[in-house]
Amino acid sequence: MSTWQLLLLFLSAFLGGLSVFLFKGHSHKMLKLVLSFSGAYLFGITILHLIPDAYHGNDDLVGVFILVGFIFQIVLEQFSDGIEHGHIHRHNQEHSSFPVGIMISLCLHAFLEGMPIAEGHQHELVFGIALHHIPAAFALGSVLLAHGQSRNRTVVFILLFAVMAPAGYFFSTQLSNGGIGNLQQYFNRIMGVVIGIFLHISTTILFESSADHKFNLRKMIAVLCGIGIALAGFLL
Repeated sequence: MSTWQLLLLFLSAFLGGLSVFLFKGHSHKMLKLVLSFSGAYLFGITILHLIPDAYHGNDDLVGVFILVGFIFQIVLEQFSDGIEHGHIHRHNQEHSSFPVGIMISLCLHAFLEGMPIAEGHQHELVFGIALHHIPAAFALGSVLLAHGQSRNRTVVFILLFAVMAPAGYFFSTQLSNGGIGNLQQYFNRIMGVVIGIFLHISTTILFESSADHKFNLRKMIAVLCGIGIALAGFLL
């Protein structure tokens, strides 16, 4: 994996989080379109690349671990309040305690998302994850500020979130090379968990309804573009 790809993975999350200091209120409609595009793109990459690769080793239990990953993401969202989808929830300003559950679950989510990059398809996944992390980091910054965190502390925690996906990549690289014990033999099952997470995140974004329970035209175009680019990359 080249240096510029790691930088893109890091900077997308870091700068996306810092943008919370520039955009106020609900003036972030463009971020929602980016989220729709990246969700569709991740869905396409998961179906076209990750799932076939996971079953390449003829492990019949991979499907079980995909289900485990899907359910695991549901559990994570009980602590993250759906920030993975770019959701920003208003919290009671009287409670200024640090959102520990949100921070831990979101960092774990980003760490796991970085793992598939070690198995190839780097360009597709790097772009998809990078785009996906922009609104997620923006939502994280918003929640941290709403919980009374200072500007400096908010920057530090956004920085921590930004390094999680590259850290997941490095861990997965060591794992796939057999550098971490003998866990390499279970790599496809671990990837099954990651696939389940991707499926949950991407389908939630894709089928999440608008205020009138319908896709608006701009969101539909963003979704079709995301799937179209993933398909074009696969065919070409």
